[in-house]
Amino acid sequence: MAAVTVKEMRALERVARDNGWSEESLMNLAGENLGLALANRFPNPGTVIAYLGKGHNAGDALVAIRVMRDRFGWEVTLRSAFPPDDWAPLTQKKWHELGRPNPQEDRPVVTGSRRPRVLLDGLLGIGGMGPLRDPLLELANEMRTLRETGGARVAAVDLPSGVDSDTGERYAGAVEADITFMIGCAKRGLLTAKSIASTGALAIVPVAPLSSAKGGNLELISPQTSDFHKSPRPFDFHKGLAGKIGVLAGSLRYAGAAVLAASGALRGGAGLVTLHVPPEAVPAVSSKSPPELIVKSFKNPRRLSEEDYDAWVIGCGLDPPDEGYADGVLELISRIEVPAVIDAEALNLVSRRNRHEILTDRHVITPHPGEFKRLAADLYDLPREEAVRVFASRSPATLLLKGSR
Repeated sequence: MAAVTVKEMRALERVARDNGWSEESLMNLAGENLGLALANRFPNPGTVIAYLGKGHNAGDALVAIRVMRDRFGWEVTLRSAFPPDDWAPLTQKKWHELGRPNPQEDRPVVTGSRRPRVLLDGLLGIGGMGPLRDPLLELANEMRTLRETGGARVAAVDLPSGVDSDTGERYAGAVEADITFMIGCAKRGLLTAKSIASTGALAIVPVAPLSSAKGGNLELISPQTSDFHKSPRPFDFHKGLAGKIGVLAGSLRYAGAAVLAASGALRGGAGLVTLHVPPEAVPAVSSKSPPELIVKSFKNPRRLSEEDYDAWVIGCGLDPPDEGYADGVLELISRIEVPAVIDAEALNLVSRRNRHEILTDRHVITPHPGEFKRLAADLYDLPREEAVRVFASRSPATLLLKGSR
């Protein structure tokens, strides 16, 4: 799913209105789907407190809590930065449809309230800019206190108040959400590393008139945005038809890394997974491995290129090797002609020997930030997204830079 800017989101809203969708019909659809998404995320009905500004973001929140109350039995409370008379007319209408409950004047006492306790951040929408100021700041701080000391969880409507929707910048006083429900489309700034401390987990609230396949060079890829699913296997299927994976990993010190990597291949659906470990590590690895794994010892990595596998995983938990062993690992990476994940010590070898040229379009490399710094020291201080983009322009390998996103 393409991530959109505020300008692009406004354009989608204009197109929707040109196609017969009124602001109210869009709000009703967004709010209803938000309420369903919240109820799905928190399946046991509890207490929801909606924190409201005066714009349409608050209107979405009001529709959502009506769904939560009427369909799923949640207890609802309002906290508002402004009196209802100051709200946008459409937001006032949604308040009337909720039954005009009076916003609570004092900070809620959550002790004894029904769990889960969800605080719904509807203070500001994507048009908000700059640091939060009172009375919005006061309510944002209240949410933070209830989250930290009252066992509450914060869910943001479209974006956490105080976060720039385009850049991901977190302004002073920004709300810290446990999950952000993005309405219609992924918002560009919320996918950046700099916003993570405020956005928490990300979810999409589908709103068909506001969906877009177009956008810039940043996308959200997740189960919610993907049409790909595993096909059912035939009933006469056997493990030999599900692919053979070779894993070169582990050492006496890092037996767990080898077991985790090979177990991941099993969980991914591979039929035959063979784990190649140094002789001295075989007892430790075998004792921790699931019975489906084949554990073999080896001394010369070069010889492994003769094995008939459909894919490889190389590097997890290897001890820093001696010169001959290191040469063998690098030769294995360069000689195998099937897809391969290159990780950990194997990446460090590429860096130390300056052998970046052996990485091809068959390789998926998975560095953590420290390993990435060794691979591309000149890119390390750039924003994560820019660093990944520049590296991808240099190397044919596919880069997955580990981190919160």
